[in-house]
Amino acid sequence: MSASHVPVLLDRVVALLAPALDHEGAVLVDCTLGLGGHSEAVLERCPLARVVGIDRDTAALDLARSRLAPYGERFTGVHAVYDEIPGVLRDLDLASVDAVLFDLGVSSMQLDVRERGFAYAVDAPLDMRMDGTTGPTAADVLNTYSAAELTRVLRDYGEEKFARKIAGAVVRERESEPFERSGRLVELLYAEIPAPARRTGGHPAKRTFQALRMEVNDELAVLRRAMPAAIEAIGVGGRVVVESYHSLEDRLVKQAFTAGTRSTVPVDLPFVPEGQEPPLRLVTRGAEKADESEIAANPRAASVRLRAVERVHPSTSTKSTSTSRKEPRR
Repeated sequence: MSASHVPVLLDRVVALLAPALDHEGAVLVDCTLGLGGHSEAVLERCPLARVVGIDRDTAALDLARSRLAPYGERFTGVHAVYDEIPGVLRDLDLASVDAVLFDLGVSSMQLDVRERGFAYAVDAPLDMRMDGTTGPTAADVLNTYSAAELTRVLRDYGEEKFARKIAGAVVRERESEPFERSGRLVELLYAEIPAPARRTGGHPAKRTFQALRMEVNDELAVLRRAMPAAIEAIGVGGRVVVESYHSLEDRLVKQAFTAGTRSTVPVDLPFVPEGQEPPLRLVTRGAEKADESEIAANPRAASVRLRAVERVHPSTSTKSTSTSRKEPRR
């Protein structure tokens, strides 16, 4: 595995997962399998665990299956989107699992394969679909969305200050010729983003390409559905670990974790009635970030935000109806 394919915060992620996987029959669902770097590390360092790897990208799934073949039946690869966790577990006859991992965003492999259109550094077809077998492409978005819709995408997903200006230029330019390749889009961005802004904040195409990718793959909506599904999937002692690279992603993760760790019992009640305890506890204190050495070795780590929770009480659907025992408030 090349340096560009080293998973971000690999050792820390495995350390967070390991306590939940230290028993016979433990199961990790790796919701963003990619090239299988996280899954390989877990299979190597947690010998009692098996891994179910989910990915919507069929090419990545094939490569990961080949890479993880030495682990035999301890690895199962599934072609699915990660908000389909309930269906995946149902098909595998798993009532619950012990850990769920998300490493969000685009994978190194997708960036490296120029034909996928994720990278702005090379001229390629404007595709950007994580599952290349279905759905609209980035070219479809550029050529069919209104100026207002494009502005929303670039502003909300790319946090692009010049979203309205860029959207207007795209609509104007596509009238003479539809957008098909990334090189033409990059040229437009250089023309529309003022020179002083181009000299700060990285490549001027970075925000637009990120925004298009997130729109094409419906990433925030998928994550919004996936987080409660992942939390519901883990049993007591189970953990959900998430690496996010975008402020909107991290906000959704934080909201889901906060909802599960917050007590709904009135603050003036001297005890927590059984059955009313928060089902989750925070394992990380806020969002953990990569240190300077990690970022130097793996630049993708610069924007990572790592969060983890553990289930300490059964979910609402499985809690006992008894309320006789009283526990002190923590």
